[in-house]
Amino acid sequence: MHDHIGLVWFRHDLRVVDNTALIKASEKCNRLVALYTPTPMQWHEHNVSPMQANLIERRLIVLKEQLKQLNIPLIMVEVPDFNSLPQVILELVGELNIKHVFCNKQYEWNENKRDSQVAQLLANNMVRFTSFDDSCVIPPLKVLTKKGEAFKVFTPFKREWLNLFRHQSQQSARPYPVPEPLDAPPLEVEQLDNQKYQHSGRIKLTYPFAETMLWPVDEEAIRQRLVTFCIEKAADYHQNRDIPSIDGTSCLSPYLALGMLSPRQCIAALMAEYPECLEYPDEGAFTWLNEIIWREFYRHLMVAFPKLSRNQPFQPWTSKVPWAHSEDHLRAWQQGRTGFPIVDAAMRQLLATGWMHNRLRMITASFFTKDLLLHWHIGEQWFMSHLIDGDLASNNGGWQWAASTGTDAQPYFRVFNPTTQGERFDPKGEFIRTWVHELKDVPDKYIHQPHNWPQAETLDYPKPIVDHKAARLMAIDVFKKAKGEAS
Repeated sequence: MHDHIGLVWFRHDLRVVDNTALIKASEKCNRLVALYTPTPMQWHEHNVSPMQANLIERRLIVLKEQLKQLNIPLIMVEVPDFNSLPQVILELVGELNIKHVFCNKQYEWNENKRDSQVAQLLANNMVRFTSFDDSCVIPPLKVLTKKGEAFKVFTPFKREWLNLFRHQSQQSARPYPVPEPLDAPPLEVEQLDNQKYQHSGRIKLTYPFAETMLWPVDEEAIRQRLVTFCIEKAADYHQNRDIPSIDGTSCLSPYLALGMLSPRQCIAALMAEYPECLEYPDEGAFTWLNEIIWREFYRHLMVAFPKLSRNQPFQPWTSKVPWAHSEDHLRAWQQGRTGFPIVDAAMRQLLATGWMHNRLRMITASFFTKDLLLHWHIGEQWFMSHLIDGDLASNNGGWQWAASTGTDAQPYFRVFNPTTQGERFDPKGEFIRTWVHELKDVPDKYIHQPHNWPQAETLDYPKPIVDHKAARLMAIDVFKKAKGEAS
């Protein structure tokens, strides 16, 4: 063991279990300090939601206590943006005589640039900087075609991912345990200015927050939610995952987005219950694994094609699409007042809880980009600014899929019918009535088209803001012309 002090820089990896940087740091250093660096101006620019900020703050309180048990103090330094970070970190490592900084990689464009600047400044001052692949089961740029290129289509990516997982990665995908408490006494951080380096007292972020207690943050509650899903719900996941009125999904996405839970932990829990799940691709357990692989796919794409982090469409020809600019349509969609009940119920669920069922994300994004012909990036930003599980790779991937601008996206001529989607996935309107209270007395027969109900004039509910059939034909025509122009 080298006798030197290390710093573990926490970002979107707010856990002590299965944390690669924490494990590696504890192997190399006899004393450690942990650092968290909120950047309010940058968060605002990146549309971090108030509910996600609240989740982060609550989790940091738990993380601080967990690290204390390992003899590792947690320091929080709040600076406006990423540009301010390199100098602040350099000053901190100087004050504490730190020789080595450890962290887990973040793959987004701005985050990657920030880390390069920090690494360079530290290297210039004889401090080592080591970052690890941690947020994917198989690291980006490791799942490649026979030509050594990144996959652009999900199905062959999944095939190769599974091949690597079976033959190389299954052993290395096992979660790391919590490291043993350090033998050396905790680093004394009390001499640091507590105004600049927040190390004592209750952790408090200055970023605007909205309280949500739907997602507890203590370790046991998160672990229990994962285990309960694997034992009680995974078997039927393939049948229940698209029905929003059923509690049939894992609801673990907020924890994955902030790294309170790792994908390795998810797969380990799943395979503990279903060790043969790889052999049964049509069953529930594999269907959930498939969602984890989609998450990996979008992360791998972000590394291989950095333009995805910079508001650009994957398919260049789609930049020719003449998107509409209707403030009225935008506002109606945002408020859940479109006159399409399944869309409105989903949008109101998002506003109230910060979360939306995956099937509903597809329906609302398709409605936004095809029925309203509004630019996908505006919808992507709105989601990000309200989601408790906001994650650039997954959110961007989902929106570009729905808008037909992404890789392996929904073809532009396939347009979801929001009424048919509602009839199929919420046939009795149970989910709709939960969130659109104006429709609670509408009979099942009319719940998806309440404007056709003979007593519709008694409802305080808008008529459809667009004619779906006409909007669909217009969207197809607009996309077809854009593709023709670009070719």
